[in-house]
Amino acid sequence: MKRSIYLVLVLLIYGVLCKAQQKPQYTQYIFNNYLLNPAIGGIENYADVKVGYRKQWAGIENAPQTSFVTAHWNLGSDYLWRNALSLPDKGDDPMSRNYMQNYTASPAHHGMGVTAVYDEVGPLSRLDANLTYAYHLRLNQALNLSVGVAAGISRIALDINSLKFEDQSRIDPAVSNGITSQLKPDLGLGLWLYGGRFFAGASVQQLLPQKLSFTSDPNYTRGKEVPHFFVTAGYRLYVDDEISATPSVMLKQVSPAPASIDVNLKMAFKDRFWVGGSYRKNDSFSALAGINISKLINLTYAYDFTTSGLNQVSNGSHEIVLGLQLNNVYEVFSTTRLW
Repeated sequence: MKRSIYLVLVLLIYGVLCKAQQKPQYTQYIFNNYLLNPAIGGIENYADVKVGYRKQWAGIENAPQTSFVTAHWNLGSDYLWRNALSLPDKGDDPMSRNYMQNYTASPAHHGMGVTAVYDEVGPLSRLDANLTYAYHLRLNQALNLSVGVAAGISRIALDINSLKFEDQSRIDPAVSNGITSQLKPDLGLGLWLYGGRFFAGASVQQLLPQKLSFTSDPNYTRGKEVPHFFVTAGYRLYVDDEISATPSVMLKQVSPAPASIDVNLKMAFKDRFWVGGSYRKNDSFSALAGINISKLINLTYAYDFTTSGLNQVSNGSHEIVLGLQLNNVYEVFSTTRLW
C-alpha cells in the first residue's frame, strides 16, 4: 500500500497534535479570560454568559474554525454590597475613577461555571466540555486572590471519509484500522490576583498526560497531548474621567513550540464603547471593537491581519462574541469590571 497514506496520518498526528498548539487560540481572550483560566469563575455579581465563533485564516480551505459557549456565576447572595462584585447605586459606571478610589475587595466566596469549545481543523475535530469551580479569597481591603480548577472530557475525532488519496478505490490498512474518535479526561488549574485597577493570572490547560493515536498500527501511536501554560497581566489607566486605557500582555507556552506573546491595548469610553489593538509576535496584528448594547447584551468583534507567510493565501481571521449578563441586579453596563 502507498506510504503516502501513512504520511498523511503522521502529519496529522505529529504536526497538529504534537508540534503545534492543540487548543484553539483566541484574539478576544482578554475579554473572556475565563476561557483560559477557571479561577475567574464567579468574579462578577451576575451570571456572565458568552457565545463566540472564530474563523481563522479565511480563504484557506479547511482552516481552523472554533465555536464556544461559556457561563460562570458566583454562589450565594450574601455579598451584594459595595465591593468588587457590586455597585453602590444601580447603573453607576463600575469603572469610573470615583468608584475605583473607593474600591473594596469582595468577601471570600465561591464561583462555578461551564465551558464548551468545538474546534475543527480539516478532518480533525475536538470538543472540550468542562465544569469549573473557583474560590475567591480576600487578601486585604483592596485585593483578592482566586484559585480555580476545570475538569471535564475531550472528544477528539478524525473524519476518515474526508481524507483524499491517490487511489480512492483501494482501502489502506491505515484507514481501515483507523480510530475515528476517542474520549480523554481533561484537567486545568488557574490562579487570579485582582484589585480595582489591575489583574494578573496564571493557568495551565490539558494537565493530564494522554496518548493520542488514530490508527492501531504500532508504528504510529506516539501522539500525545501536551500542557498549555498561560501567564497574563494588565493595568487600567485613566485618560480623563470618561476615557480609560488598559494595556495588557499574555505569554503562552506549548512545548516544543516557541513561546507566544500577545500585547493588547483597550480604549474605553464610559465602558459603553471601546476599541483596541493586539499584536501576536510573528503571527498577526488585530483590530478589536465592542459595544455594550444594554445592561443585558454586549457584542465584540476582532479581525486579525496575518503577518506570517500565510498572508499570501489568507484573508485574515474573524472572531465575534455575544455576551449576556443574566441576573444583573445592579444594572451595570460593563461586561467585565477589571479590564
